[in-house]
Amino acid sequence: MSSAWKPKLIALDVDGTLLDPETQSVSEVVRAAVRRAVGSGAQVVVSTGRSTLGTRPILAELGLTGGVALCSNGAVRMDAATGAVLAVETFDPAPVHAALSERLPGAIYAAERVGVGSLVSSLFGEEELHGPQQLAGLDELVARPVPRLIANWTGHAPEEVHHAMGGVEFPACTITLDHYEPWVTVVPAGVTKGSALEKLRTELGIPAEDTFAAGDGDNDIEMLEWAAHGVAMGQGPAVVHAAADEVTGPVSEDGLAAVLNRIFG
Repeated sequence: MSSAWKPKLIALDVDGTLLDPETQSVSEVVRAAVRRAVGSGAQVVVSTGRSTLGTRPILAELGLTGGVALCSNGAVRMDAATGAVLAVETFDPAPVHAALSERLPGAIYAAERVGVGSLVSSLFGEEELHGPQQLAGLDELVARPVPRLIANWTGHAPEEVHHAMGGVEFPACTITLDHYEPWVTVVPAGVTKGSALEKLRTELGIPAEDTFAAGDGDNDIEMLEWAAHGVAMGQGPAVVHAAADEVTGPVSEDGLAAVLNRIFG
C-alpha cells in the first residue's frame, strides 16, 4: 500500500471496531476519523452482524447520511440515510434449528424479524440483541424464513461451542462461530460481509484495489480477505489477525482511527 493510496470504499465493523464494548460508545477520535474519510470522498459502509435496529443508532452517531449499511452479516441491506430496508436474503431456520439442538442442548434461540426485533425461545440480555424481544414457542420461531438465526449456548464457553460444532456443515446456510461469546450465528448460504460488499462494490463500479475493511471478529474474516487492505483490531483473535494485511491497536486505544488518520490525515 503506497502512502498516496486512498480507498474509495471503506467497510467498517461496529462492535469491537467502531464501538468499544466496554464503554458502549464510539469515541470522538473515531468519529472524527470517519468524518475525515467521508470528507475525502470515500464511501463508508457500516458492515455489521447487528440487526437494522442495532445499526441505526451507530449511523446516527457517525453522522452517516448517505449510501447503505450492511446488517445481519450481510443478509440485510439498509439505506443509511432513511433506515429503509432495501434488500433481505433469508433461509429456512427449521432444519438448522433441529441440527443445532442436537449439538448444543439447552441453547436458546433468536430469529430476526427485520425492522421489528426478534422472536426468542428465552430472553437474551438487553445488550445482546437490539430491539424488542418476543417470546415464542419453537414452532413459531422457525415457522418462516429469516435472515439470521442465533443460538446462544448459555453457561458454556466459546471453546465448547467450537468443539461441538467442529467439522459440521449445514446446507442452505452460512454459520459463524464466535471467539467472545458462546454463540452460533446463521445466515443464508453464501452470505457473508465479504460477499455483500463485493456485490455492492460491483454495483458502484469501484475498482477492487480501492477497497478497505476493518474488523475484529470471526464474522469479519471474509470481509478482511475481500478488501484490498484489511485491518484487524488488536484485541481480535489470531485467526482474524491472520486474515488481515495489517493489525492495528485495540478498540480501547482507537486503533481504527490511527489507520484512517494515517491514510486520510
